[in-house]
Amino acid sequence: MQSVSVSLQAASHGGLEGMREFNFFMGTRVRKDGFRIKMRKRGAGSIEAVYTMRSGTENLQQSSNATSTQWQTSCAILSSNVVSQQQETEKSADHGLVAVNGHAKSESMIPRDLDNLPRPLSLIDLSPPPMHGSPLRVAYQGVPGAYSEAAAKKAYPNSEAIPCDQFEVAFQAVELWIADRAVLPVENSLGGSIHRNYDLLLRHRLHIVGEVQLPVHHCLLALPGVRKEYLNRVISHPQALSQCELTLTKLGLNVAREAFDDTAGAAEFIALNNLRDTAAIASSRAAELYGMTVLADGIQDDSNNVTRFVMLAREPIIPRTDRPFKTSIVFAQDKGTSVLFKVLSAFAFRNISLTKIESRPHRNQPLRVVDDGNVIGTAKHFEYMFYVDFEASMADPRAQNALSEVQEFTSFLRVLGSYPMDMTPLNNNSSSSSSSSPSSC
Repeated sequence: MQSVSVSLQAASHGGLEGMREFNFFMGTRVRKDGFRIKMRKRGAGSIEAVYTMRSGTENLQQSSNATSTQWQTSCAILSSNVVSQQQETEKSADHGLVAVNGHAKSESMIPRDLDNLPRPLSLIDLSPPPMHGSPLRVAYQGVPGAYSEAAAKKAYPNSEAIPCDQFEVAFQAVELWIADRAVLPVENSLGGSIHRNYDLLLRHRLHIVGEVQLPVHHCLLALPGVRKEYLNRVISHPQALSQCELTLTKLGLNVAREAFDDTAGAAEFIALNNLRDTAAIASSRAAELYGMTVLADGIQDDSNNVTRFVMLAREPIIPRTDRPFKTSIVFAQDKGTSVLFKVLSAFAFRNISLTKIESRPHRNQPLRVVDDGNVIGTAKHFEYMFYVDFEASMADPRAQNALSEVQEFTSFLRVLGSYPMDMTPLNNNSSSSSSSSPSSC
């Protein structure tokens, strides 16, 4: 019996705030390749893995070196502050039993073909990094059939789509080399900005390498044989419900409308629990995946319903000037008067068009106290971070000079990415059709 002890340090990735203390299940695990791995603590932020195998020392050391990359990925994921995998499994199982009208989940109600669909990646998964020569792995938030999956396939047609249960998991999947890219929504033409992803862009160190615009085409889905007059409620993502409110009323569906995590997840929930009194608002692809029928097609109130997604990577791309580029930045204004006006003037004087400006509260310093001796008391002003998109490449001298001037009036400035604009024509007939990739990044 031979053994090799390997000590690893869990480093912080991107915007993860420092080293976290390990808090997960410790014990002995047996791998398929014959290794017996015993994990034990060695203090805050470190872990010792003892590899044991019934063979010579030479083979053991070679196998230990071959698995070091996978083991580093596993340790980094395990170091996240999450509950154990067993608790997560029990919690998710209990959620499906009484979540809707007391319908209990039965094994006989679950279609067998749904078992083959990939499950959303969570923080406790131990997926190995992609091997050399494997297809590009693209992370997205949601389950198969989500609009984010369609955006990922439009951005990278020949990729392997990896579903994630949270936006932050998609960020971490790229940082930990579980995925090569992430495709996440940042704004919708009707619902506005997805603020959560703007905050995550600042927290993590990924780079925007492209964008893709996807028309949203909503459908009303139900189980086979269910008619509209049988429905008691409609479930979907809150934005999808609001985007179809008028059409649902015109269809005579004056029923309860309940929010769900995502559109495709609502369709999956109905199929898994055999809910014949409930309909979902989702894509036509979700209907195909979960064996549901389309009761009404194109039920969005406004046909010009488009969601903009950004493509994220660990490394930035080289900006060019031979095609339209867009650059995204974030900054915090310095103290003084008319600072925001001066910042925006830096772009106006150089004829650079701004396509978006978004303000978010400064989390580390949300308030600024101004003490004026001429006024009784103190005034409190909100402090903001400003996100700006402008139509210019960082290879353009105008953009370089503009940011050089902006830096004089800001206390913080960061370029989130300089990337090609999505110039593909929009197809409002379907959101699940795959078109040519807007970017080869």
